[in-house]
Amino acid sequence: MKKYIIIILLINVIANTNIIADNDSIVMRKNDGYAMCDHLDSVLMDWFYYTGRDTINFLKPEDRFNFNTDISDSIFEIRVNNLVTPIDVAYNKNVQRYLDRYIKNGRWIAPKFLGLSHQYFPMFEEKLDSYNIPLELKYLAIIESALNPLAKSRAGATGLWQFMYKTGKGMGLEINSYIDERSDPEKSTDAACRYLKSLYETYNSWTLALAAYNAGPGTINNAIKRSGGKTNYWELYPYLPNETRNYVPGFIAIVYLFNYADEHNFKPEYIPFYEDVDTVMVKKQLHFAQLDSVLGIDIGQTRELNPQYKLDIIPAKVKEYPLRIRRQYISKFMELEDSIYNFMDTVFFRPEKYNYTPDEKYIDYAPIATQPEGTVELLYTVKSGDAVGLIASWYGVETANLRAWNGISGNMIRVGQKLKVYIPEALASKYKIVDSQSFDEKQRTIGINPDTNKPKEEPIDPNYEYYTVKSGDSPYGISLKYDGISSDDILKLNGITNPSSLRIGQKLKIRKKT
Repeated sequence: MKKYIIIILLINVIANTNIIADNDSIVMRKNDGYAMCDHLDSVLMDWFYYTGRDTINFLKPEDRFNFNTDISDSIFEIRVNNLVTPIDVAYNKNVQRYLDRYIKNGRWIAPKFLGLSHQYFPMFEEKLDSYNIPLELKYLAIIESALNPLAKSRAGATGLWQFMYKTGKGMGLEINSYIDERSDPEKSTDAACRYLKSLYETYNSWTLALAAYNAGPGTINNAIKRSGGKTNYWELYPYLPNETRNYVPGFIAIVYLFNYADEHNFKPEYIPFYEDVDTVMVKKQLHFAQLDSVLGIDIGQTRELNPQYKLDIIPAKVKEYPLRIRRQYISKFMELEDSIYNFMDTVFFRPEKYNYTPDEKYIDYAPIATQPEGTVELLYTVKSGDAVGLIASWYGVETANLRAWNGISGNMIRVGQKLKVYIPEALASKYKIVDSQSFDEKQRTIGINPDTNKPKEEPIDPNYEYYTVKSGDSPYGISLKYDGISSDDILKLNGITNPSSLRIGQKLKIRKKT
């Protein structure tokens, strides 16, 4: 299974009778609508893992723990009522539940949401403005996908805006074996704007438009009928499915978070994005590995900039397709375009002959970068809990360089693997000890104190059932192993405030023994 296929926080079936057939079914994840946010922590951790940025916390210590979240509900009420937006953002106890989640208990997720928003919000705002609809609708993508364009729900909803297959096709998005434009940030955003505008024109209410985006117009129409014709979301609230009852309150809490982040001392976590990006049109079939081999563009970088291409192939046989690359490669691409198309094309486009799959290509074909001048080679042995981004940070090198030196894919490393790291000669003595250091010692070298916010290890209580944390575990993943247990239950029972602080071998209470 590809790393970027993740379990996402919302299962969302959108049915617009003006665009698609009206028999789309509504898939509910749980009876408790509050489950909508139970696994935000897992969604975010999956995003960081997929991009290679892993668990590195870029906030300075003084910004990481100095949050102001101990305020009264009455202050929340005043601030919500003072929000300036054409969307009805009323305050009530259901909204407060999500304010508790995202603000009072949002020490881990709030800075990451603020940081991730810098990548997509400018584009969202431009699209929303072009359709003359509220800019606050940009926050919907956080509720839907945690701003991961490759997010995919169990029901098949995909992309930043979590379109189902049928709805995506109905909105004009191309979806086939090679391409899924639901994962194309710009095209899916344009489709979401058109769809939201059509819902507003149907109901003349943005809160009902949001509810219909979540549950489908058929469900909203039935609720209106059963209520005796009510058309105000809050009056219609008792007649809505549980998930939809919590959808708008969760949205309001996110609007609050972004408008009052400074009041709570939430700082955006610095997340390095590719900003110097432009688009070229591809005229022939192209594999991302061809760009890597001819131009030296890291395949992971091309994937991140072009998430709509499912198999790392741009199938430009009968029409041209866009390719987003950094501007520094534009002139070289144009100069060497034919060479790029022709490089190992029989290998990349005849998988039935070469038994060649996207998950294998890096191991078999990724070129190995040569040793830079003036450097010495050090070897690092991969240990349990390591990740590419972490190893690169411990040696002070670029993640892309570490991958290129070792011909590895994205984050595909294994325990015991030997990695080559090239360090300037003058710094060799400083970094020779890295391989022999413990994980905590290595973290301290980059300014992260592993002891901070560690959950307190308690003696084993014979009255409780325990789980031992393994490599790759997350609170949400662990909760799936036990019926009736949520990730929140596990975190609260063990006094954990930072879900990313789980450690291999840690003993977690799950529930009382019966």
